[in-house]
Order: sequence, then C-alpha cells, then structure tokens
Amino acid sequence: MIRQPYLLFLGDAPDALAVKVARGIRDWRPDAALGQYRMAGCNADVDLPDMTIREAREAGAKTLVIGVANRGGIVSEAWKSVLAEGLEAGFDIASGLHNLLRDEADLVALAERNGCALHDVRVPTVQYPIGNGQPRRGRRCLGVGTDVSVGKMYTALAMDGEMRRRGRKSTFRATGQTGILIAGGGVPLDAVVADFMAGAIEQLTPDNDDDHWDMIEGQGSLFHASFSGVTLALVHGGRPDALVLCHEPTRDYMRGLPGYRLPGLAELRDLALTLARVVNPDCRVCAVSVNTRELGEREAADCLAKIEDSLGLPATDPFRYGAGRLVDALPE
Repeated sequence: MIRQPYLLFLGDAPDALAVKVARGIRDWRPDAALGQYRMAGCNADVDLPDMTIREAREAGAKTLVIGVANRGGIVSEAWKSVLAEGLEAGFDIASGLHNLLRDEADLVALAERNGCALHDVRVPTVQYPIGNGQPRRGRRCLGVGTDVSVGKMYTALAMDGEMRRRGRKSTFRATGQTGILIAGGGVPLDAVVADFMAGAIEQLTPDNDDDHWDMIEGQGSLFHASFSGVTLALVHGGRPDALVLCHEPTRDYMRGLPGYRLPGLAELRDLALTLARVVNPDCRVCAVSVNTRELGEREAADCLAKIEDSLGLPATDPFRYGAGRLVDALPE
C-alpha cells in the first residue's frame, strides 16, 4: 500500500502538461494531496501549498509522489538531491516513470537505511494473456484522442463519477500511472510487453452485468507516431461499445512532435471507429469531450457549439461543465 497523504513533487517541470500526474491526483484525490514541492526553474503549479520536505513531514505527509511525466519517463539526476532528502526525512517515494526507482542504487541504499519504501507504479505485477478478441458481457466506453495529454483520463473519471451519482453501475479502469495512483489499481499498459497489451485490457475489463459500464482510461493517440501502438491495444483489447473523442482545441502540433499537425475530429472519428469495429461491429462514436482549460467562457461555448454543428455529436468539457451530456449519449 502507498501511504497517504502525499507531497507531490513537481521537480523542474517546464510546463503544466509535464505535471499531469500531480494535477490528476490533486483534482481527483484532493484528500490525499497535502502540498507540492517545486525546484528552482519549475514552470508548473497545481495550486497546492508549496512545502519544503521538512514542512511536509511536519504536516503529516508520508509519501513523496513524483508528479512529473517527462519524455522518456526518466528519473532526472537533477532531482536526486530532493529525493534523497525525502528518504532521509522518512518519506516513502512513489513513481510512475519508466526509469524505475528500484534500479537507482543510491536511492535503494538510502531507502533501506531509513526504512522507507520505493513504489514503482509502472511495473506489471501479473502475467497477462494474449488477447483473443472474444465478446464479453457488460458495456465498455473508451476515450480516444487527437493527441496525447488531452483529457482522456479526466473524461473516464468524470463519466464514472456521473454514472455513480445516477445510481448506475460503472467502474473506472486505470491504464496509466496517474490513474493507478487515483484508483488504487489497474494495468500500467505502456510497460506491458507488446504481444500481451490487448490481453491485459481484456483481463482488466472482464465479463460483467449487462448494465455495467467500464470507463476505460485512454492512452496516447492513434495519430501520434510515438504512442499509437498503446492506443490500438486499448481499442482492440477494450472492445468498446462506445467511443468518446477527446480533444484540446488550442494546439497546432502533436505534443513532442512539432513536425506533425493535429488531426481533425472527423479524421479521428473515422479511423477510431474503423479500428474498433474490427472487434466490435456495433461500436459507436457517441460524443466529444473537449479540454477547454485554455479558453475563456465565451470561447469555450463557441468552440463546443462549432464542434457539435460540424460532427452532429454532443460536445462538452466534463471537468468544466460536468459529464452529464457524455453519459446521456451512451448507447442503451
């Protein structure tokens, strides 16, 4: 078990998107997020009290969570002095990076000396099967994005929360490090061997009641040259009945790939539906989830109206306006 509450480590993150792990925990597990630690040069802020290691320890924080999702998922050498200070103060450390804490000899030695735990969230703990594409009872919804980091996890969490408020059967299915830290379990999909990714999602979303919905956390983008394989495993392993298109309207280029422009929502709709119907011919695109964080109220309203007019689908920002319209759009 990862001990709570958390001190969220933002390190020297260059921008807000780089701390999506910390922001996700702050937004969806506020009871577990005590404060934030920012190094010099950090350009991100998740609107929590800035704390030193000592202040956080005195306030009752028990685990230092690396809230940064940097390109390549590495433990930066620049962070080591802060992580070491945390271990010396008695903090456990939790990380969802590809570069595992348990492979950092200096941190392992400090953890052992101080009786602290190192939690690598992005490590598969079971042997997954190869996917078989067979139908399963229950219903499944997956968010697919025009790019990475556009709000696919927020969409699934918001829809799950709205379903529960309505007294309907729903489970949020985490597939990435932030989702796992929020939900307390899941599949770290991008750390699963490629041949078993679809099977891992089949196992994550098993047979269920006919009126139960799995809200599957989306990953990557079918159009992103770096991460499209993870997305396709979700599409085929999840065998969704419903797809929600996820979009951030202020970007011109794919994140981390300045040579690639974002696809249009119609392109995403057509490609995602074609691939989803390989395993589920009855799959539907039901709605559009738009991350309007960078837009004012009038701009957001105009953006959503334009998308609805062009696609003929309900469009909303579930974090800003609630997920009611997305849930209403799910097929019966």
